[in-house]
Amino acid sequence: MDTNGTEELDQAYERLERETPDRVARAIRWLRKPEARPVRWPLGLLLIVGGFFGFLPILGVELIPVGLLLIAQDIPALRKPVGKATLWLEKKWIDLRRWWQNRKRRTGK
Repeated sequence: MDTNGTEELDQAYERLERETPDRVARAIRWLRKPEARPVRWPLGLLLIVGGFFGFLPILGVELIPVGLLLIAQDIPALRKPVGKATLWLEKKWIDLRRWWQNRKRRTGK
């Protein structure tokens, strides 16, 4: 059993990569590499701070979990809770998207 949350974090990253366009998935894979740590930290913090300005047109609260996901790569104590939260959010996103598609089919729009 994985005690430091690496398994949950890896699963969250893998699912996120499947749900994003190829270009974004490649960036995520690169950001997970050890040599990307100097970029990962500032980018993660920037995304978290940007998430608090969600009232602006381009920024949104969805940036907070992405920033936490990047930082959790380097902080073992964050891996499990952030990985689990990301997996939960991703499941809810898929459910919402499925609901929306079914709704569109039923209404014919």
